[in-house]
Amino acid sequence: MTVYPHLFAPLDLGFVTLPNRVLMGSMHTGLEDRARDYDKLAAYFAERARGGVGLMVTGGIAPGIAGWLKPFSGRLSLPWHVARHRKVTHAVHAEGGRICLQILHAGRYGYHPLSVAPSRIKSPITPFTPRALTGRGVERTIDDFAGCAARAREAGYDGVEVMGSEGYLINQFLAARSNRRTDRWGGSHENRMRFAVEIVRRTRERAGSDFIIIYRLSMLDLVEGGQSWDEIVTLAKAVEAAGATLINTGIGWHEARVPTIVTSVPRAAFAWVTRRLKGEVKIPLITTNRINMPEVAERVLAAGDADMVSMARPLLADPHWVAKARADRAADINTCIACNQACLDHVFENKRASCLVNPRACHETERVLAPAAQKKRYAVVGAGPAGLACATTLAERGHAVTLYEREPRIGGQFNLAKRIPGKEEFAETLRYFAGRIEQTGVDLRLGQEATADALATGYDAVIIATGVSPRRAGIPGEDHPKTLSYLDVLARDAAVGPRVAIVGAGGIGFDVAEFLVQPPPSPTTDVARWTHEWGVDMSLAARGALLKPAPEPPARQIWLLQRSPGRPGRRLNKTTGWVHRATLKAKGVQMLGGVQYRRIDDAGLHVVIDGAARLLEVDHVVVCAGQEPQRALADALAARGVAVHRIGGADVAIELDAKRAIAQATALAATL
Repeated sequence: MTVYPHLFAPLDLGFVTLPNRVLMGSMHTGLEDRARDYDKLAAYFAERARGGVGLMVTGGIAPGIAGWLKPFSGRLSLPWHVARHRKVTHAVHAEGGRICLQILHAGRYGYHPLSVAPSRIKSPITPFTPRALTGRGVERTIDDFAGCAARAREAGYDGVEVMGSEGYLINQFLAARSNRRTDRWGGSHENRMRFAVEIVRRTRERAGSDFIIIYRLSMLDLVEGGQSWDEIVTLAKAVEAAGATLINTGIGWHEARVPTIVTSVPRAAFAWVTRRLKGEVKIPLITTNRINMPEVAERVLAAGDADMVSMARPLLADPHWVAKARADRAADINTCIACNQACLDHVFENKRASCLVNPRACHETERVLAPAAQKKRYAVVGAGPAGLACATTLAERGHAVTLYEREPRIGGQFNLAKRIPGKEEFAETLRYFAGRIEQTGVDLRLGQEATADALATGYDAVIIATGVSPRRAGIPGEDHPKTLSYLDVLARDAAVGPRVAIVGAGGIGFDVAEFLVQPPPSPTTDVARWTHEWGVDMSLAARGALLKPAPEPPARQIWLLQRSPGRPGRRLNKTTGWVHRATLKAKGVQMLGGVQYRRIDDAGLHVVIDGAARLLEVDHVVVCAGQEPQRALADALAARGVAVHRIGGADVAIELDAKRAIAQATALAATL
């Protein structure tokens, strides 16, 4: 018996039965692109198969060179490509799992000069203008998809997912915005959808009747000139008739200006659109996006919104998510917080993907946590993300660990982050670490200031994770009563007036701005409010399901300022930074760069912008001018000859960076 009966109900596909309703959705890791990395890719998938996932899908693999996402990215189009893929399928099957290959043709999203598309229309997110496919080229591309599926079967895959969403090639054929053709592949919707339907039909012919074919259907394009709902339903029925086994929900093109997977998107925010398709087709439907905990998945399935749930990043964060849920151990799940910092941001930077809360993800063969050869005693000072990761990893390896935290609770800077609208998920990481402390036997000392005298003896080494202190901005009048630090606002609940200037437009400055401009409760916990705010048409009457955004009124008038010239927020993470900028712009926040600060006084903040003196008549000035590492204890211990290691903000405090802190802490603990 399980507390999640719908999640763990088998799913009969006719020729195969899946053991549960969890699909590990496709996500590019960077390991797909080089033959030498396929042993690592195999280990990555094998661990998730061992964790109990019902069915997995690889990252996107091109059916030919023209379909590359970037030069020399993963493809399966030649006989000698098969062997590397067999490593993956053999590893997954050895663990009792099943896996499908995602066939993805980038179309005009290809970041290379060989890209092709239905029409010669450049994408707004790549610098290359694609070549328009000829009629013969369209036929060859369809055969490339079918041939790729046949080679996938030869390589041992249980099926394929045909990527028909997110604005890639098939989606480009479907939407009039990117398909200006006048032949049998363009014009009417019947013609525009022929490409997708023929791919599924020929894939079924080549792969056989006992082969899973998932079609990733764009149910919400979220772009102007996207598909209508009637067109989407018509396509779904045609794809089913052509031989698809399952239909997976695709949400938004990559060029859409509506966030779809970041942490500010409500959990299961798009399950409602999958439900709208229920009854229109007979094959099972998969819903996706921001489903990260078992109770969310169970609620979606129990409501009849879908037949399966797709999760990609949650299984990066915890490869044993399914096994823990089945054992009624949801509290032990290392929850995906949808930060994108180590997964999607890495992929866009041509780095290997990983996970902020699980640095072992995609490094399973390299970051091995072996039992300690010799048990030692360690003190870890500071129970922020770095200290928590280090202490629990050391204890897991068998060391005796004492964790000191001067505050009455664990969490450090994550206690600030979880208060920001859209970052409520950060509380899940603290819940996870609280459990890990208990399970691994860490001796936690809350509300206890660690001193050099107390730590000088009795430990083999001390790990300093004391974090950071806010840096002063160096503005005349900075001690004026109008001036607050970000700690005053986020940690001490200082009263803040209706007009606020924020000095510093880094990550903390943006967080403070969002905290002050959005009155609670946040729309990130309410799907209806959130879709209204971002202009998503839940009635599906609008083409592309796109309406004019209707943001709620701001709680305050905010100026977000930075000394350096240029656009504030340009150094924020690639996949989430635009969301933060758009959120604040919609709330009327004035974001200004190249600001010179003159003084703070009773009148407000005196500045010079573009050579002109201005007075910002604000009630408060919040200083977010960076941080300084807290190293006094580390220096005192080192002076006494104690072995000391610094991690997290106590080591580098240029900007608060939980990804680096947790990875550094875990790596250190794995070697001590």
